[in-house]
Amino acid sequence: MEKSGILAQSNGLIERLKRHRWTIGLAGSVSALGMAAAIAVAPPDDDVTGVKTIVEQLALQGIQPLSLGQGSFLREERIQRGDTVGNILSRLGVHEPEAVEFIRTSPETRAMHQQLAPGKVVVARTSENGELHNLYFPLNGKDAALAVERQGGRLTARETALRFETQVVMKSAAIHSSLFGATDAAGIPDGIATQMAEIFSGDIDFHRDLRKNDRFTVVYEMHYLSGQPARSGRILAAEFVNNGKSYRAVGFEQGGQSTYYTPEGKSLRKAFLRSPLEFSRVTSGFAMRFHPVLQEWRAHKGVDYGAPSGTKVRATADGVVDFAGRQGGYGNLVIIRHSGNYSTAYGHLRGFGAGVKKGSRVAQGSTIGYVGQTGWATGPHLHYEFRINSQQVNPLALNLPTSIPLEPSQLARFKTQATPLLAHLDLLRNADLAALD
Repeated sequence: MEKSGILAQSNGLIERLKRHRWTIGLAGSVSALGMAAAIAVAPPDDDVTGVKTIVEQLALQGIQPLSLGQGSFLREERIQRGDTVGNILSRLGVHEPEAVEFIRTSPETRAMHQQLAPGKVVVARTSENGELHNLYFPLNGKDAALAVERQGGRLTARETALRFETQVVMKSAAIHSSLFGATDAAGIPDGIATQMAEIFSGDIDFHRDLRKNDRFTVVYEMHYLSGQPARSGRILAAEFVNNGKSYRAVGFEQGGQSTYYTPEGKSLRKAFLRSPLEFSRVTSGFAMRFHPVLQEWRAHKGVDYGAPSGTKVRATADGVVDFAGRQGGYGNLVIIRHSGNYSTAYGHLRGFGAGVKKGSRVAQGSTIGYVGQTGWATGPHLHYEFRINSQQVNPLALNLPTSIPLEPSQLARFKTQATPLLAHLDLLRNADLAALD
């Protein structure tokens, strides 16, 4: 009974194989999709133990290269004191004579000339050749902007309500020459690059510490207007790998402001910034030097930062202005008294920030003056001093005081918000490593 049952099952299986041999062949063809030939294997009618190979040439569809179109660049610029519309268009990368002339002479763009308020952010998208695609200029006193757009081959200008759609964007890039060079190449707005420099400024000196092949990943908000990217928002999370060491930051919103912490909840906002300028170069360190004006060797008890005249000078920490005025070789000088025994001094200023006077309170990162060459200076630069008990010390070699971490009651909420953002950073980093492999 057992042998006859097994034999019956075997015969049944053979019959099913005969009936479905072309089904087997089709499966082989599907798995080989994309090859120039399809190969099917089926048992012949007279011998189920043998195989028969069928080769058939398949016509391939013509392959056309994917056209990505002309590249475009999104830039945003903050209006500075003394700016003209021409200055702003140049910094935004608008080099098209037709667009410059339209904005300069059109009655519809008159608001741009009348509302050049310092601090206002203007956004433009241009082609690689500087042709203007669109530009958004926020209008005073209303939630609206002047939109200059190209429609049907000609430029138009109109007032549009600022109804933004916010999306989360994830990008990564490597440093080859500069931070802004890397962000430009990756299509990351300048505002995000500036935020990133500020977030990590307590750990990385972006004037001296950047290395070729340093890498960063960033998760940030982008605000879209009519389906087009209009302006950048805030950074949600970021990682910067500097000289092989990784620094991570996660934003945590409290009271309408984002403060940045490590994944463990330690604040990245140091009591003091590493530098009073966002971007510049050290032209003279804390050491003996031959004084260019006095023509003698003497101790240089500060750090000089070379930067264009008018560059914003930031307070490196919260404090109270102890002095704001002219003082000997310092020229225009601001001295800020901080908590404890700390104070900072900023010399050779061209002018002072709004409201900066003796007794006024200033916040870390606020503008307290502008780079100049007043006093004993042979060119525009900032002379910066860090003082402890009124004695100058080298700020580049100092371990700066840290800030207060999150309270235990806040830490649980922070961890909940941080977990998915850190997962985004891991995803970007792993993708970069896979690409390198």
